[in-house]
Amino acid sequence: MRPLPSGLTAKARVALATGAATGLTLLACTPARAAGYPVAPARFNPGSCVLFKPTDGNRHLRVFIDAGHGGIDPGGTGTTSSGKPVSEAPLNVLVARDAAVILRRRGFAVVLSRTGPNPVARPQPGDFSGGLYTVLGERRELVARNLCADLSHANIVLGIDEDAAASPDAAGSVTLYDAQRPYHAANLRLAQLVQSDVLASLHAAGHTVPNLGVHNDVGYGDLASAGAQAYGHLTLLGPPKRGYLRTPTLVPAALIEPLFLTNPAEATLADSPAGQQAIARGLANAATRFLRR
Repeated sequence: MRPLPSGLTAKARVALATGAATGLTLLACTPARAAGYPVAPARFNPGSCVLFKPTDGNRHLRVFIDAGHGGIDPGGTGTTSSGKPVSEAPLNVLVARDAAVILRRRGFAVVLSRTGPNPVARPQPGDFSGGLYTVLGERRELVARNLCADLSHANIVLGIDEDAAASPDAAGSVTLYDAQRPYHAANLRLAQLVQSDVLASLHAAGHTVPNLGVHNDVGYGDLASAGAQAYGHLTLLGPPKRGYLRTPTLVPAALIEPLFLTNPAEATLADSPAGQQAIARGLANAATRFLRR
């Protein structure tokens, strides 16, 4: 998700944001399988907003990881060096799941917005038209991720996307944070750790990815709509705004776009298990350092 004036192509993205609930409380978790517990299952699509307990020790801390896009929204698309088409929605989930495994082994509980190809929000009448999200559907889908993070009482929020551009030469990793939250210094620190640790992990795995830096999310609207651009922030990171976003995430948050799917070499890396695991290790390392007690 790059600023529209930069000339990057519009990705198939999920959304504007508006909220519905205030005074959030932690709802009961119902076992879904041996390790995963749906948080507030009546609110979310099956397979979404799932809590995974630690597998080794317990630090009594929760990391929320949002795998961007999903459902009928593939996110950004590209082609690998071998000509294989790839889209970001499934790749984001693979990275999120790999990061969850590492974090759980380190004693953290992890909440995943998506565990598979599913969307996060439960579909409602008016969400779709002609096989695409309506504006209402897009709003509901994205704000559901905020609700999941808040209802699960996460200690930090990490977002995973991939980038796309008009030129196949565009390359590199960027991490975004919001500077208008009361805890903006923590947002910046988390974003800096995410950017540096993901790049370090990729480098250790033999991949040199350009460092595009850490940026304030001002101007990074989720969609090209007038409402999203007037808001001017990423919904996962941004502040509340009356009439637009009533349910912001409530804890330090950062969102990384580690690779460009429109760059064949980076698309190949994003599509590889080794690349996915390297990004996941970087995310886990950043979360561990930020939450160290």
